[in-house]
Amino acid sequence: MVGKAIRLRRIFDQESGRTVIVPMDHGVSIGPGKGLTDMKATVDKIAEGGASAIVIHKGLVPYVGPSVGSKLGLIVHISASTSRSPDPNHKVLVASADSALALGADAVSIHTNLGADDEDEMISDFGAVSDRCKELGLPLLAMVYPRGKNIQNSFDVELVKHCARVAAELGADVVKTNYTGSIDSFKEVVRGTPIPVVIAGGPKVKSDMDVLRMVQDSIQAGAKGVSIGRNVFEHDDIAHMTRSIAKIVFKGMSAEEAYRR
Repeated sequence: MVGKAIRLRRIFDQESGRTVIVPMDHGVSIGPGKGLTDMKATVDKIAEGGASAIVIHKGLVPYVGPSVGSKLGLIVHISASTSRSPDPNHKVLVASADSALALGADAVSIHTNLGADDEDEMISDFGAVSDRCKELGLPLLAMVYPRGKNIQNSFDVELVKHCARVAAELGADVVKTNYTGSIDSFKEVVRGTPIPVVIAGGPKVKSDMDVLRMVQDSIQAGAKGVSIGRNVFEHDDIAHMTRSIAKIVFKGMSAEEAYRR
């Protein structure tokens, strides 16, 4: 477990024990949208803003530039689906922990949807990847959400608690899941799992302050950080938005304080 501990120190700030992760794996699911065309330029702005790490797929590792490895940790995402699939909720493995490690990854991430038709396959893949990560000393970030045709509310606290607990039960080191909308309800999610919880950013929103207040509330509820993608890399000022989030996560600033230039 020494290898995991060393690598987690590259992703989590040692003073606060928290992390700011920017996932940029969306090119597989939605294509080269805003912020995902010139990856090096976007990654450099994320690094300038003080993020901890990025999440990308294996094929883009050679194209993100030297900020990764010097200023940013590297998390390689190893599962995927596209928005054009008959069932985008069905995530399949597209890489291995071994191949991610060979690319220089500090961690790998896997996506599992509880409630999807193929949940059993995703759970099985999760377990196998978790075992291999333990053998390699490679941290595992699990993105676990309640998604599927029978899921009425993907922000329901009971469902989100279950997602977070599944991640811990199957051996993840960090879980990324939905914010449940209030400090009190998210405290239940945090209490229900022994591993660090980070929140997803969700769809692109119109108001920066909505994102920042969500970050502030999640930290107050006990989250150990964030993993926010589109609300960062699609922003007109990526460095400023990243910096604002980092101030809240690492310095404990309010959303209003953090947003001031």
